[in-house]
Order: sequence, then C-alpha cells, then structure tokens
Amino acid sequence: MTILRTLVLLAATLSVGLGAGVYTLYAHTVMPGLAATDDRTFIGAFQAMDRAILNPWFLGFSFVGSAVLGGLAAVLCLGRPELPWIAAAVALHVVLMVVTMAVNVPLNDALKAAGPPAAMADPAAVRAAFDAARWEGWNMLRVGLSVVSFALLAWSLVVHGRADAVG
Repeated sequence: MTILRTLVLLAATLSVGLGAGVYTLYAHTVMPGLAATDDRTFIGAFQAMDRAILNPWFLGFSFVGSAVLGGLAAVLCLGRPELPWIAAAVALHVVLMVVTMAVNVPLNDALKAAGPPAAMADPAAVRAAFDAARWEGWNMLRVGLSVVSFALLAWSLVVHGRADAVG
C-alpha cells in the first residue's frame, strides 16, 4: 500500500506541476508574444493553440488527471499526516478547473466561433471582443492556484516520506 500511495501522490504532483507550467508559460511567453502581433495573426495563432491544447496529455493528465489523481491520493492517505496538504491542493485545483470552464474556455470558444481570420471583415473587433486582458487576468489566477497546488503536493510528499520513515 505504501508504494501505491507514493506512486499516486507522485503522479498527482507531476500532473499539477505540468499544468502549472502550461498556465505560467501562457502568462509570461505566449500571451505577451501574441500581443505583439497583428489582429489576424493573434486570432489565428490563438485558435490554433486552443485546438492543439485539447489533447490527452493536457486534458487527460494535467487538467482532469490532476483532480482524479489528487482525489485518489487523498483517499489512499486518509488518516495520514499528508492528507490536509493533499486536500488543500485538490481544492485549489478544483477552483482552477471552475475558473477555466467558466471564464477561459468560453472566451476561447467565442474566438474559435468567429471563424478563420482570413475571412473576417473586422478582425480588430473580433480581437477586442475576445478581451485578452480579461483572459490574461483570469489566467494569472490559474497560475497562482496551480503553483500553490503544486507546492502543497510537493510538501505532502515530504510529509508522506517522513511519516513512512517513522511508521
């Protein structure tokens, strides 16, 4: 049981860490880079990235997988000293998921629904309607939530190791 607990907790930590990297990369590289482009390039590139991120690695392992693995780690660690750290990390990740589904995904979907940038009569209006500042602000919340969740899970591994060393 100790090996299973450790492996699941490690997998949960890795999945959250990889997700934190994605949100952080968007914050400090992708969105600033796109901001420097013209309207059609911004729209086309964002649409392409949004389609590409809908893949098993991100959705399956980092987005949904983090919650599933974190929940499983919590169940496997019931009554153990690392449980509060795991539970807090999972709770933060669930908030991240809600923010993503309530704010970022609808903005992404509206931009994709606008159609191909080459066919747009007014790409500046489409870009303005997307509201990159709103998307980025909520993404910064996702950065914070995911980084803290990752840190909590990393700490839970330390607590887990100490508890196993004593027990």
